[in-house]
Amino acid sequence: MDTNDKDFYSAAKKQSEYKKTREQKYKSDSKDRLSKIMKKKIQTTMIGALSSIEENLGFLWDGDTEQHKMLKEIYVKIRSEILDKGNNQARNIDAELSHYDVEWLKYSIKMPVITPKNKE
Repeated sequence: MDTNDKDFYSAAKKQSEYKKTREQKYKSDSKDRLSKIMKKKIQTTMIGALSSIEENLGFLWDGDTEQHKMLKEIYVKIRSEILDKGNNQARNIDAELSHYDVEWLKYSIKMPVITPKNKE
């Protein structure tokens, strides 16, 4: 095997390793992207649910009586439990995703190309 062949095989091997490294990074980035999106959706769901409760039942604890204060304490406890459970599930996303190969299928649009007809 002469030096040209060795150079060719060395370059081909480097290119193959570079391509494999790039693919692994893309998959890792795709998994991170999906994890962030899923966590954000869980957070949005939790905050939205709490907002609905406050909007529709907030009048129950908007006052200065003992009953209002008691209901406010109950709501704060429930709110804390909802946030704790939701955040726990959000943390579990990465553990769950570690069992999968994830690859983001980027958005793509296929545009038809129409060539104009020559007018003679």
